[in-house]
Amino acid sequence: MISSPTPVILLAAGGTGGHLFPAEALAGALTARGAVIHLATDHRGMAYGGAFPAVARHEIRAATPSGKSPLSLLKAILVLVRGALQSYLLIKKIKPDAVIGFGGYPSVPPLIGAVLAGVPTFIHEQNGVMGRANRFVAPFVNAIATGFEKPKALSEKYAVKAHHVGNPIRPLVCEAMEIPYPELYPQSEFHLLVTGGSQGARVMSTVVPEALALLSDDIKARLRVTHQARGDDLEAAKALYGRAGVIADIRAFFDDLPMRIAQAHLVIGRAGASTIAELAVIGRPSILVPLPGSLDQDQAANAESLAQRGAALVIKQSDFTAEPLARHLNELITHPDRLTDSSRAAKSAGIADAAERFAALIGENLGLDFSRGRSS
Repeated sequence: MISSPTPVILLAAGGTGGHLFPAEALAGALTARGAVIHLATDHRGMAYGGAFPAVARHEIRAATPSGKSPLSLLKAILVLVRGALQSYLLIKKIKPDAVIGFGGYPSVPPLIGAVLAGVPTFIHEQNGVMGRANRFVAPFVNAIATGFEKPKALSEKYAVKAHHVGNPIRPLVCEAMEIPYPELYPQSEFHLLVTGGSQGARVMSTVVPEALALLSDDIKARLRVTHQARGDDLEAAKALYGRAGVIADIRAFFDDLPMRIAQAHLVIGRAGASTIAELAVIGRPSILVPLPGSLDQDQAANAESLAQRGAALVIKQSDFTAEPLARHLNELITHPDRLTDSSRAAKSAGIADAAERFAALIGENLGLDFSRGRSS
């Protein structure tokens, strides 16, 4: 139970959009409930976090234990230990009422520091498969919030701590979800969004324009493509779209991506947790190409959640080539009713109030009424 009328909450999230976006959304929900927010992150998060709704951002040492080299593993463990000590001292200084981690190894040191300091801890798992960092800290935390109903690799021993709240979404997504699915007519413009996650994806920049080049001239004349590409792929992608005869807006970054999703008739992209959550809440059909090579295959599990509802077509990257993609696109563009049905199916999977649900869970555990925002 917290006696202070102004609880202090420390959020721990690494410097990728997949971890920072839901943390940002929860920060907004908690701030609306009167909490003071601090952010603990790595150097990447420090570069990102200028717009993060926190009174202060704190850089914490972190590393990912990976690779076959015992020396590299030892170095990573030593960095994490130093980060845990650094976090412990920070926690003693700012005296948070709770520490909340969003997965990834940058969240581990603050959570360990909180456990050592006797501060309540929570974690959020965004993906359909429990990540290794969250599996490591699961035994020590008070509660586990999940983006998917039953994430794989969550030990039955700790499943009793799990609460399905959904993936918190950013304010921009909340605005975009109010936009209805754009109507399609036989000769109207067809808006296609291509994105490979926050860093883009090289395979999208080659396969998609090559596939579009195979479509009929009538369809190509209708296409309006928005494509987020890696910076070093921009010129090559522009050349491919030019040869395909397709109008395309190609950039390394779109700061209004949720609005671009809302304006799209179809999205082609990866299957990160934030992407899945935004597609569902906004309600847009998609062709998903899960990132291959992941030890946990989390993106494949994420994508399947939409595919099972008929909201997405999932293609393995090994099968993601120009000719099959062109056939899929031709089928969808010439049968707009299928896209409309998929849009409704995606919308049915969305949890728009995930941040509020998570805030309420935290409040319940801390003895605070976080079930709603302040009335003032």
